[in-house]
Amino acid sequence: MLKRRALLLAGLPLAARADGYAGPIFDAHLHYNDDAQGPHPPADVLARMARAGVRGALVNSRPNDGTLRLVAEAGPQWAAFIRLYRNRADYTGWFADDSIRRMVLELLERGSPAGPFRGVGEFHLYDSANADGPTAIALMKLARERGLTVLAHVDDSAVDRLLGHAPGTSLIWAHTGISGEPVARVRELFAKHQGLRGELSYRPGLSVDGRLSDDWRTLLTRHPGRFLIGSDTWVTPRWQHYESLFADYRGWLGQLPPEIAQRIAWGNAAAMFNLSRPD
Repeated sequence: MLKRRALLLAGLPLAARADGYAGPIFDAHLHYNDDAQGPHPPADVLARMARAGVRGALVNSRPNDGTLRLVAEAGPQWAAFIRLYRNRADYTGWFADDSIRRMVLELLERGSPAGPFRGVGEFHLYDSANADGPTAIALMKLARERGLTVLAHVDDSAVDRLLGHAPGTSLIWAHTGISGEPVARVRELFAKHQGLRGELSYRPGLSVDGRLSDDWRTLLTRHPGRFLIGSDTWVTPRWQHYESLFADYRGWLGQLPPEIAQRIAWGNAAAMFNLSRPD
């Protein structure tokens, strides 16, 4: 009871147990899609984030109206991204659809209620060869030219292809792989592409029963500046478990040295998106 009261008085979420990470979190993979907006209006979303200790987020939605709606209600610690999907049909052909490129240019010109858009994505490539599609190449080059970050749900081969078209581009690799790419392969791609960051939602092998695996503890410790965490609210039911998702993150973050935990939870995103220190 005393611990619970102390956490409340300190303004910390109850998930921030004495043995877990208790600091601020940036949600680096948040969707606010059309089907979530009815059951979870902005006030509900922001309340859930506050209870989880999430103080900022990378926001994208299908279509982009959801992003514009949410960031209009939120504070300054937001990185609004342009998603490439106007509807579900765009998932499978965006990489060769020039109307997607034109949509991105129009939205970049318009901006968001949180200021300029900070990136492009999340997008999917179900065949890594589609990373060579004309729109995929054009958007990677556009991101590099304008200093945007890309959020990509792709395999390791597609990461290599995408960054090969625009070396040096800032790219967040959703889930740090979509099929459990080996830690050695993640390490290899980090060495090759300095702008690559790994986002850790749904990552296989990261932890077992709440305990970090030895391989991942070593990787996170050796590359503390290369990782981010996110909720991936890709379907509406994920919102109902939002706080517990970050309670799980706090648990394994607490198994790392405090300075490394803080970088993964908040500091890396703050550096990428020039965020101010939360109060």
